[in-house]
Amino acid sequence: MTMEQKIKMAAAYKGMSQAALARAIGMTPSNFNQKVKRATFTEDELHAIAQALGGIYVAAFEFPDGTKI
Repeated sequence: MTMEQKIKMAAAYKGMSQAALARAIGMTPSNFNQKVKRATFTEDELHAIAQALGGIYVAAFEFPDGTKI
């Protein structure tokens, strides 16, 4: 699943439009849309998106022994 699909699904799950989500993180809807299409969000921006949606963003490398980096 692409980051674009994940963001769209998360916004839909919370009943928030992409425009409203963009404004909630201090971004214009146009800039947000371009970043969604290009998948160029920074990790900090992904955390902000998750927070605006009332969730958390978790990104890590996980290994069979339980190690997370």
